[in-house]
Amino acid sequence: MPDYERWQAGEIGWKLQLPEELQELETPQTRTWLQALVPEWVETDGVMKDNLHRLEAAVPRRGRDGASGAAWLDEEDWLVAIGWRQDRTPMRTCLQLVEPEPSLGLGWRLRLVLQDRLSPDVLRTVTADGEPVPGELPLPAAWQPELPRVRRSADKILRILPWLDARSGAGGPAGAGAGADAAGEPAAARTGGALAVAPSASGGGSATAPPQPVSGSAGPETGEAPPAPAEGGRSARELPRELAEDAAWRFLSEGSVRLVEAGIPVFLPAWWERVSKLKPKLRARIKSSVGVPRQSLFGLRELMQFDWKLAVGDLELTEDEFRQLLEEKRRLVEIRGNWIQLDPAFMAQVEKIMKQVQKKQGLSLRDVLELHLAGEAGGLLPGEDDPDAQRHLEMEVELNEQLTHMIDQLTQTAAIPPIEPPDSFRGSLRHYQVDGISWLLFLRRFGLGGCLADDMGLGKTIQWITYLLSVKEHEQPDAPALLICPTSVLGNWQMELKRFAPSLRVHLHYGPQRLKGEDFREAAKDADLVLTSYTLSHLDEAELGSLAWNSICLDEAQNIKNAYTKQASAIRRLNGYHRIALTGTPIENRLTELWSIFDFANPGYLGTIREFTHRYVNAIERTRDPETIRKVQRLIQPFLLRRVKKDPAIQLDLPEKNEFKTFVSLTAEQGSLYENYIQDMFDRLEKLSMMERRGLILAALTKLKQVCNHPALLLKEGPGAPWAGRSNKLERLLEMVQELRQEGDKCLIFTQFVETGLLLQRVLQEELGEPVLFLNGSTSKTGRDEMIARFQDAALPPEEQRSVFLLSLKAGGIGLNLTAANHVFHFDRWWNPAVENQATDRAFRIGQTRHVQVHKLVTLGTLEERIDEMIERKMGLSQQIVGNGENWITELSTDELRELFTLRREWVDA
Repeated sequence: MPDYERWQAGEIGWKLQLPEELQELETPQTRTWLQALVPEWVETDGVMKDNLHRLEAAVPRRGRDGASGAAWLDEEDWLVAIGWRQDRTPMRTCLQLVEPEPSLGLGWRLRLVLQDRLSPDVLRTVTADGEPVPGELPLPAAWQPELPRVRRSADKILRILPWLDARSGAGGPAGAGAGADAAGEPAAARTGGALAVAPSASGGGSATAPPQPVSGSAGPETGEAPPAPAEGGRSARELPRELAEDAAWRFLSEGSVRLVEAGIPVFLPAWWERVSKLKPKLRARIKSSVGVPRQSLFGLRELMQFDWKLAVGDLELTEDEFRQLLEEKRRLVEIRGNWIQLDPAFMAQVEKIMKQVQKKQGLSLRDVLELHLAGEAGGLLPGEDDPDAQRHLEMEVELNEQLTHMIDQLTQTAAIPPIEPPDSFRGSLRHYQVDGISWLLFLRRFGLGGCLADDMGLGKTIQWITYLLSVKEHEQPDAPALLICPTSVLGNWQMELKRFAPSLRVHLHYGPQRLKGEDFREAAKDADLVLTSYTLSHLDEAELGSLAWNSICLDEAQNIKNAYTKQASAIRRLNGYHRIALTGTPIENRLTELWSIFDFANPGYLGTIREFTHRYVNAIERTRDPETIRKVQRLIQPFLLRRVKKDPAIQLDLPEKNEFKTFVSLTAEQGSLYENYIQDMFDRLEKLSMMERRGLILAALTKLKQVCNHPALLLKEGPGAPWAGRSNKLERLLEMVQELRQEGDKCLIFTQFVETGLLLQRVLQEELGEPVLFLNGSTSKTGRDEMIARFQDAALPPEEQRSVFLLSLKAGGIGLNLTAANHVFHFDRWWNPAVENQATDRAFRIGQTRHVQVHKLVTLGTLEERIDEMIERKMGLSQQIVGNGENWITELSTDELRELFTLRREWVDA
């Protein structure tokens, strides 16, 4: 038979059931054999297997105090509960909680009820001694021999729930046994049968299934030892006749569960199962007349007036009713014929929120958005000293018509009316770019920042330039805009602004000659746009912080992904009406990077970084909780616009091949080497013969291109030379390749020089953490074929595939089919555009299924920029001459060569 003592210890065990004369045969050895053999026997015996399952299901569940309701079962009751023995008694003892009846002056009452096992509808209310209460029908004769069990059940109830002691004052007024009440009327008669055996709503339901526990209930049982029975077997304690409201709440939410676990059936009010599952929600109803966003400046901090509501299921309490409940601190209350439960922890949080909002004098648009999008009010709760304090509270907001329309447009970009590009814009826009500009201007109208996170190559730059022109045309702001970008793309921005928005007055705040103090402020006020770098955003915080900017834009906004850096902190402190972040990678590694970008765009919207980490980051990064992920998605969606090249709607609108130029500046080291080399060349030039002169000029072209690529190439420092921070071109290439690799794309990188290719191969392999191919003139036919296969063959195992392919322009420019790539980089420029196009066509050819992005890197202020200008403008030369290579340069006069080679110092880093 099952071992009761081992079960109490939380184990499954067996013992022998022997006649008294054979008990001496049970030895430690036989017990050991028994524990080993019975499990095998159980597996082959169906009845025993069923018993084992009952045993496993009945192992005591222990609370935080170590106590267990089931542990109060004695061995006899336990054997019945697990089905080992059959209970042949004709009735069972139950406990009933009866709800208040204010019209009769009755509160919460407890009753002992006997229920017929064969006819569950037959119920009799009795005292703890098994006597019928006054007015109750006589007990059936078959029950009489078993009535002493009622006292045992009453004692067991008090051992399980020691706080239910009439003499302790915890339950309510002390009195006689729990059966009789003031009216002396039987329960079933007065309640009209509206009793339920939990959790069923009918008397015929299972009397042993526990009701659902309510969260936020009172603390665990005390675990105190039960007192010894008084003389004559009478308990020294009594069940209370009435319960105070707190005790009734405790009985409903936790006591009834403990009793059912111990095998004691419990009758609860029929409404309890429904009410226990209903969680109250705080609701704020925005008033239509105040705080309505208009076609004007608005902002996340704009306050709105509202009415408080408390909703419990279909019941909605007015603010007056709600505040009365807060003052009374009641847990169970009947309102307009409906019972509701109010969790004290919930009510305490509600009270905190109401005080916090009262202090703020209303709800801000930020609050309303969080409530509407995330469905919780954690951001409304006051900040605690402990950042890990639980700050979750479900709350709803009822929007007025105007706010509903505005939020619909925020969450559905297609609902925003498209703008007409300004006349001052010099270029053409695709439909999705018009949508992006319209979205930025829509956010600006309400003072809301945004993050434009389109894929690389979809034109974030051109969208922001058009936005800037629209603001100037329609608002004529009296303050300039500020653009902060990486040093490596400063030149690119200046060239794009000249190309698409020549009417904009641009002030470049960069380099050793940059303006300071009042000179800077005066120059900035005369400009439409101030252009500067991330590095200077911190170093020159005094200058940049002295103006209230019309708008602030961060290009490559992932540069502030670390919220704790001085640079990121300085940028967030800048004063600007409208804030925009541009990035193709809003999240690179951690979710906190998204917080940093959003806290720039809309300060405070996602709370502090500690609050954001506690409420969202931990749950997402540790458990990937889908509901938390959805909440963050809903919160950021209105302020983040991301389109990807794989989107059919985007791809259908793109041309087959996109070409982009990326302009970069020289570092100080590159500028010094460049100038020294030119000076030395011109010192020697006039002393040479015509043939020597031509040779020197051609050599200078090679050397100056190498300087533009990386100073280590000119200085012949070898393959292991330090590379970081010495070439903006290399840094920018690395950034772009890292971004496209995160998107799963492949690329080709062309260079004219083997030394450059070897340097790029080393750097890319180190930084990307993956092998990089390099094909040049020394690559064998076998090696060449293997490289192509590793790059092209998608059927190869992932570890054998390659995604970045470096090629020398001459060795890799013709005769290859590399359609696995959808990005092509020209790291250094060739005079003949046809040669570059031939190289590009390694990827852009029959078999290519994706649109190809072509990136040409140009170093500003140098020979490379002049080459680019000659190709674009042809400078009076015919296409044929420019296309013949570099020899024509050797025929230029010395003055023409100076014009071609001289370095423009404004593009050299400080």
